Amino acid sequence: MTSPHGTITVHHGSTTVHIPRDVFRGDDATVVEEKAEAFRSMIMERYPWISSNAVDVILNNGRREMISVLEEETHGISTARAKVEKGDIDGAIRHLESWAERYPEDLDIWYMIGNLCFKKGDAERGHKAMNRGRSLI
Repeated sequence: MTSPHGTITVHHGSTTVHIPRDVFRGDDATVVEEKAEAFRSMIMERYPWISSNAVDVILNNGRREMISVLEEETHGISTARAKVEKGDIDGAIRHLESWAERYPEDLDIWYMIGNLCFKKGDAERGHKAMNRGRSLI
């Protein structure tokens, strides 16, 4: 089943819930509190048997699903950016290289690998990745 435009789908028991994507922000799908509160109110009004704790579970599951969706949509770049923000450049490069195996024609992956290699001081590897990306244009 596909999600309606602008939502992600999660399941809670036998209930299917479509969460607006704007409830989450950024590469790590941080919950936007004001959007989450509006969603929480709507869910609890629509499904009065669902508890506040259940809505928390739905939002947590939604966040995990959103991260997964972002990962697939960006071919790993969203997770790589999150790794870089945490200071894990090597982890970001490894992550992108695994995606480059699946999508060798994605020049954004190669450019990001190149930029990260330059950032960590590995110019030779950076040039190779950049050249691979340029060859795709």
